[in-house]
Amino acid sequence: MSETRGRYDFCIGLVLAMSSSIFIGGSFILKKKGLLRLARKGSMRAGQGGHAYLKEWLWWAGLLSMGAGEVANFAAYAFAPATLVTPLGALSVLVSAILSSFFLNEKLNLHGKIGCLLSILGSTVMVIHAPQEEEVETLNEMSHKLCDPGFVVFATLVVIVSLILIFVVGPRHGQTNILVYITICSVIGALSVSCVKGLGIAIKELFAGKPVLSHPLSWILLLSLIVCVSTQINYLNRALDIFNTSIVTPIYYVIFTTSVLTCSAILFKEWQHMAADDIIGTFSGFLTIIVGIFLLHAFKDVNFTLANLPLSLRKDERAANGALLSAYDCFNQDEESSACLGEIQSTESLSARRNGSLSAF
Repeated sequence: MSETRGRYDFCIGLVLAMSSSIFIGGSFILKKKGLLRLARKGSMRAGQGGHAYLKEWLWWAGLLSMGAGEVANFAAYAFAPATLVTPLGALSVLVSAILSSFFLNEKLNLHGKIGCLLSILGSTVMVIHAPQEEEVETLNEMSHKLCDPGFVVFATLVVIVSLILIFVVGPRHGQTNILVYITICSVIGALSVSCVKGLGIAIKELFAGKPVLSHPLSWILLLSLIVCVSTQINYLNRALDIFNTSIVTPIYYVIFTTSVLTCSAILFKEWQHMAADDIIGTFSGFLTIIVGIFLLHAFKDVNFTLANLPLSLRKDERAANGALLSAYDCFNQDEESSACLGEIQSTESLSARRNGSLSAF
């Protein structure tokens, strides 16, 4: 009975995590369109510390969409392990990429489609190998986990790094280095996930009739979550306003997921109860997702489709093998020899560069 109940909770958490990704992926588009509209109006931009986006309804629509996604995500953490829920955030990257191609004129080429497929496959592998039993079921157990020396050291380092990035690095390099604001969101997000996990357990105990509201840990987790989420929203808005959505979204996902997996390994010790093949499968799925996201966005500006593939292959073959034939044809035509020699040299130079020859330079 307990095993059946655990599998049922696992399925509920999986569905909630997937629906959360859809809402959150759409929220990035709505927020970006709102910020772009403000920029056209000449308002002070969020990247410069402005808060004019609070008067823009599109931004609020994005916030509500993200709120719905976070509520679903919040509930998912109450039913499924963080090792499963967090990596499935890659689906929000896919949703964001697809919607960007429709509403932000950011085209999805062949590399992007392959990246989407790889991300879906990686997510599937992670779902198959994720732990399906939850070890922490009460607030008392959660309080013991939070007092663990390993987590205390981790949380202290996160707070120190965040403060340094906010007050020292951010004012100097935040406008030019995309990693500054995204790192702030990501490392603080690891703590917010821990708070969400604890509050999810508290809500389950509340429905079971236990005196959760009198437990001080419930209020500490709620206050910490408000502070963490507020900080994340502020600096994520700055990153979205300054840099392209297609760059912010995948980098944020990779750093955030890595931070959460690290925090989960330290706090919940989920990895200790996983078999070796499940651990390998989880890491393989995560790396597959990262490769997919890289393909999705690294070649975003390259206009490459399946229709271009045969032509590209023919060009590569001509560049590699056609130099001698071109030379023979050109030397048989005296009046065009000078023009052909220039073409031969250009072709040989291109071929040499593709083959890594230093003589091309």
